[in-house]
Amino acid sequence: MNDGLDQLVRLAAAVPLAPACDHFYFLRHGQTEGNARRIFQAVDTPLSVLGLQQATRAAELLAGEPIRSVVCSDAKRAFDTAHTVAAGLRIAPLVQTSLRERNFGALIGTSSASLNWACEPEGGETLAQFVARKRAALEVALAHPAPVLVVAHGGSLYVLAALLGVPADLELLGNAQPLRFERNGPTWRVKPLLQHVEGGASLA
Repeated sequence: MNDGLDQLVRLAAAVPLAPACDHFYFLRHGQTEGNARRIFQAVDTPLSVLGLQQATRAAELLAGEPIRSVVCSDAKRAFDTAHTVAAGLRIAPLVQTSLRERNFGALIGTSSASLNWACEPEGGETLAQFVARKRAALEVALAHPAPVLVVAHGGSLYVLAALLGVPADLELLGNAQPLRFERNGPTWRVKPLLQHVEGGASLA
């Protein structure tokens, strides 16, 4: 079954991202009950008990990194993850609404197990709209004083990887798994700082 990721990659690769920095960090939020149940989530979905533990563990790992700016989605799951991490860094996180996960409209609350990114959900964003919003949002986020930590969602990571020409392997998509993106000349690569076995690679 076509999951639409090839179309997402084509849309993002058409206008690549070219941040001025040579490295930055990305953190997907901690796990939620919606992740565990594999359903499309609302903006106010909170972290689960496991998700809170994952955020604390990520904060411990990232406390030793030279991060100067933390920029996060305002969705509760990302917002709370970012504040847990930022507290350890003694940085006030900057909230950026445009970093939210894709708006799946009428699909929210239903199963995401068979997600096709190319879908056009009633009352939600098309894939092209989502990719364009994410490109602009990430450009703004990465313009803050470097190194920057972006705390957002699984969909953000798919788009970010495609914008930089980096394969979005499933092992990168774990909840609250810190990632370091590095540039060598024009070529970007990503390195996980931690791998969680819990949470899997469910959506956003």
